[in-house]
Amino acid sequence: MNNHNGWTTGQALRGFVVSVGIALGTGLAFAQGAIEAITGSIQGGSEVIRIDLSQPLAAAPTGFSIQSPARIALDFPGVTNGLGRSVTEINQGNLKSVNVVQAGDRTRVVLNLKQSAGYRTQVQGKTLLVLLDPSVATAPVSAQPAFAESRNRDASPLRDLDFRRGAEGSGRIVVALPNNQVGVDIRQQGQTLVVEFLKSTLPEGLRRKLDVSDFGTPVQTVTTFQVGDRVRMVIEPKGDWIHSAYQSDEQFVVEVSRQKVDTTKLTQGPGYNGQKLSLNFQNIEVRSLLQVIADFTNFNIITSDSVTGAVTLRLQDVPWDQALDIILQAKGLGKRKTGNVIWIAPNDEILQKEETERKSRLAVETQDLVRTQSFQINYAKAVDIAVQLTAGGGGDKSAGRVLSARGSAIAEPRTNQLFVTDVSAKLEQVQQLIQKLDVAIRQVMIEVRIVEATDNFGKSLGVKFGGTDQRANKGGDGGYQISGNNRIAFGASYSDAVAASGGGGTVNSTGNFVNLPAIQSFGGTPASFGVSIFNAVANRFLNLEISALEAESKGRVVSSPRVVTADGKKALIKQGEQIPYQVCGLNGCTTTFKDANLRLEVTPQITPEGNIIMDLDVSKDSRGESTDAGPAINQKNVNTQVLVDNGGTVVIGGIFELEEKNDEAKVPWFGDLPGVGHLFKNRSRDARKKELLVFVTPRMITDRSASR
Repeated sequence: MNNHNGWTTGQALRGFVVSVGIALGTGLAFAQGAIEAITGSIQGGSEVIRIDLSQPLAAAPTGFSIQSPARIALDFPGVTNGLGRSVTEINQGNLKSVNVVQAGDRTRVVLNLKQSAGYRTQVQGKTLLVLLDPSVATAPVSAQPAFAESRNRDASPLRDLDFRRGAEGSGRIVVALPNNQVGVDIRQQGQTLVVEFLKSTLPEGLRRKLDVSDFGTPVQTVTTFQVGDRVRMVIEPKGDWIHSAYQSDEQFVVEVSRQKVDTTKLTQGPGYNGQKLSLNFQNIEVRSLLQVIADFTNFNIITSDSVTGAVTLRLQDVPWDQALDIILQAKGLGKRKTGNVIWIAPNDEILQKEETERKSRLAVETQDLVRTQSFQINYAKAVDIAVQLTAGGGGDKSAGRVLSARGSAIAEPRTNQLFVTDVSAKLEQVQQLIQKLDVAIRQVMIEVRIVEATDNFGKSLGVKFGGTDQRANKGGDGGYQISGNNRIAFGASYSDAVAASGGGGTVNSTGNFVNLPAIQSFGGTPASFGVSIFNAVANRFLNLEISALEAESKGRVVSSPRVVTADGKKALIKQGEQIPYQVCGLNGCTTTFKDANLRLEVTPQITPEGNIIMDLDVSKDSRGESTDAGPAINQKNVNTQVLVDNGGTVVIGGIFELEEKNDEAKVPWFGDLPGVGHLFKNRSRDARKKELLVFVTPRMITDRSASR
């Protein structure tokens, strides 16, 4: 009977966890066989799992266990899965189910437990018995294993401590160790991360508190101090964060990054979507570690002979592809993936191999026979595609070419065909490119509404006031004598006042000594009201005429140009008149014409989401006031870029004008008299409002995205 004590190191899959580790004990050769049955029972208070095989086992299989989640894994080299299924439900005692996974020439049996427990194995011919110890739920919890065990006898000083900002805004603390035998313990305490370097000392120059909040990482401070025979580092991040640590030779790195929550992804690492795993190894060979990842991912990993060295690392719940990148970055390695095969080698070796392959491809193209193939272009222009296939950029004429140096392309415009001469490999690339370029372009109808609204209001009030004296001015008007002895006389002018007093002269028969009528507004004629006062013999008249006007004008002009164009193509539509005007110079005057148009220029672009981006230039010009040089032109223009939903309407611009004017004209002193002063003045008030709005509505009328 063999006893196996597993040590914790787990790899978490979605619902199935495969653990990796170093098994204790010595594995012997196994005969070829198959697992035929797996059953569970309780005997004498102990749980027993019975695994029946087709052939006897030479020795008990190696295995290991993990605590979270509770799993026991057993490896059977040279054994296949003969159950016909990979999952066996038990649901008895502490055992929930059993997973059987065959990979290559071995089979792994994983016991899924409800609670972690120790185990023993016993071989009885063709049967393997796995005896589970009582649950360790009530047993004292053992201390969490350190990141790396200390192998130093004497305390050694740390050489350096540095902080750097990593990719995606992560904080990276880099510690230079005296050697690769320093023990490291890392744990999370509340919202802080504590790292202890066992049997180490801290020089005076490194005993400090680093304030790294300005680096823009989750890490705010890093405090390092001496505690007994160890150096303690306290890292204080903020927000939601995760951490990982790895050691390469004499360099230890702790990386703290922000935790990005994405409910649609299993893993939260930026750019990584592999299944989670946990690794805890000290001074393990890189080649062996890559083999562990290969067993976990079922990828075929080919490792170059130049990959050497060892690494110490502890990763907890990290996507496997991120873990692989960390290992490769620490050792200066690179990878190239083809299908389910990953080739790992030093970066220089990969670059050298790719350069050799490139030269080999060029040599093959040089020796390969060329042939000519014709392509019928349906939607695009053959001339344009020919230019794209052969155009070179910069000083190197071959740069940017799709064809090889021996290739050529000829376009025939009449039949819209393209004739390409090149090697077979390039002809296949040309055919794939033409399938993507020669597609029907979607079309868009753009409708623009230009609304001009006006609202005018005017109000005016005035008077005409005059008088006549028929005795003094026989048959004349325009003057009035107040006193009988002709002491005071009024008139519309000085000559009228003299004539009214009997001093002689010509009398203006239509004059008024107060003439302030209402002002016409918006083409309206003021209304008037007149009163005449005269005596019994009708020889003295006093004329009073009151005129008033209140006018209101409202109008709206709607212009609606529309145009249809293809995706990415500029369209222009305009309507209007050409206004002539003269330009005079030394050689005389010539007549020139200026456009006054309603104009729409637009370039649409359809986004992958079905929205439409438009570069718009909308203008509406009209004939303005007449000047000595010719008529002026009123301009209204908007030039912008806007993103609109298909069929949606948006207001891309608007202008609002408000003009208010109050005028008053009066006779000095008389117009200021209370009450009576209104007979000696007129008043007018104008209010003009103009508003311009531009609406745009794009609609896709052809959708051929499925043909792309």
